[in-house]
Amino acid sequence: MTSTDASPLPARPRLIATDLDGTLLPDDKVVSARTIAALANAEKAGVEVFFVTGRPPRWMDVVSAHVHGHGLAICANGAVVADLHDGGKVVRVRPLPRDAARDVVQALRDAAPGTTFAVELTTGISYEPGYPRFDLDPGATIDTAEELLQDDADATTDPTAASAPGESGAPVVKLLAYHPDLTPDGFLTLARTVAGDRAEFTRSSPSALLEVSGLGVSKASTLALCCAERGISSDEVVAFGDMPNDLEMLSWAGTSYAMGNAHPDVLAAASGRTVTNNEDGVAVIIEQILARL
Repeated sequence: MTSTDASPLPARPRLIATDLDGTLLPDDKVVSARTIAALANAEKAGVEVFFVTGRPPRWMDVVSAHVHGHGLAICANGAVVADLHDGGKVVRVRPLPRDAARDVVQALRDAAPGTTFAVELTTGISYEPGYPRFDLDPGATIDTAEELLQDDADATTDPTAASAPGESGAPVVKLLAYHPDLTPDGFLTLARTVAGDRAEFTRSSPSALLEVSGLGVSKASTLALCCAERGISSDEVVAFGDMPNDLEMLSWAGTSYAMGNAHPDVLAAASGRTVTNNEDGVAVIIEQILARL
């Protein structure tokens, strides 16, 4: 299958914004030769490419070799902007205040007993004892969320400030909440109901794993900031995604594509549809864009 649903493309798109996991990346997490060529050709044609992901900067090695002119990536669902030409150096932080994070923890403990948490800082991640750990972070600190969030510092918002991994004074960029029994969408709805006034809730995992950011922080809002700095309007952006954490970005962009493997809400929200991540769906559309230029 190589066809795509018809979707009007801007006459001269200036920026492509693409999610990674389930979108640009195939399931084996190795960027295909076709996709590498499409990304390079887009930038040669004067179309910037932004990677916009829930991943933290330290997990961007999967694509860091394939950035070209701009070299910036929007990470942690909009909480961090990193320079991939400089080893993933953090250049902008939009943190989750620690008091709001503590309120979310308490609200979810009350509403969904059995929830466990992880705290993602600009310096690394820490887990509660029962939280399912990521293979990419084997040396993480283990403690309760309340202890991990006890420091009110939040003052270390200078993205260039040096801190040790897991240091409590570093900005919180994302709180992660996992429940072993609830459905993913049911858990998301519950969390937004009990604590939606304290933080932003989304998800990108097939399990009941929620990603929590500061109010107003999303892939879309940070992408909008970065585009405004470059004089790029939403009508000049083509976006790609597959999961609920992409919804705001796909709605904001003038033209958007859901992957063939996307969540039903994403398929409904996007203006177009391409083939799956394992079929180079992003590259298919980039090739069409470049053929029209």
